[in-house]
Amino acid sequence: MNRAVPVLTAVLLCLAALPLDAQRATKPPVPLATTVNLNRATAIQIADLPGIGIKTAELVVQYRVKNGPFKKIEEVMNVRGIGEKSFLRIKDRLTVAETKGETESKK
Repeated sequence: MNRAVPVLTAVLLCLAALPLDAQRATKPPVPLATTVNLNRATAIQIADLPGIGIKTAELVVQYRVKNGPFKKIEEVMNVRGIGEKSFLRIKDRLTVAETKGETESKK
């Protein structure tokens, strides 16, 4: 009886851990921290940002089409669904600056 209790406890602990392992295996890998240009990105690229879903990403693109290019990254908070908390989570991955190649192609 004394040996059965630790064995039973170990079995129960292993079984309790199984759903967590299965849950971790189904999550997609974390994407590399790439910068997203709000003036060039597609809705799918914007949706790759943490906490931003496809619907909100589509609203960002619609806002850009309606209001013109973003002048600063903080303007993204004008989009419904992106508040200060969301912005603070993604601000390090946002840009509105033109790349060197884009500037040269406009000349």
